[in-house]
Amino acid sequence: MTQAMTRMEKTGEPVIGAPPTGDIIDGAPEFRTWKLDDVDGLRCGLWQCTPGKWSMTYDVWEYVRILEGKAIITPADEDPVELEAGDSYILRVGLRCTWDVKQTILKEFVIRA
Repeated sequence: MTQAMTRMEKTGEPVIGAPPTGDIIDGAPEFRTWKLDDVDGLRCGLWQCTPGKWSMTYDVWEYVRILEGKAIITPADEDPVELEAGDSYILRVGLRCTWDVKQTILKEFVIRA
């Protein structure tokens, strides 16, 4: 039986990852992802990342809410955007940017693939 409600919390073992080596600009960022739901093209969970800087291009739509830490996202050809606890953003398909995590960050995410 599927649960009708799921608390957004770190449960179980996270999936460990990192940006592709060629995308890393500085440091050795490491990701931890707690996948809490994945249904009908929507995924949600918690994502944590240690300090570091890398470039990326989004191929999915993502809603994020920052719970802890500090980071700067710099979209290509735009001004940097500082992220800290309490901030919420929508990151759209095609966004080319750099992530620069200054203090280990924890975010909630909802991704539409």
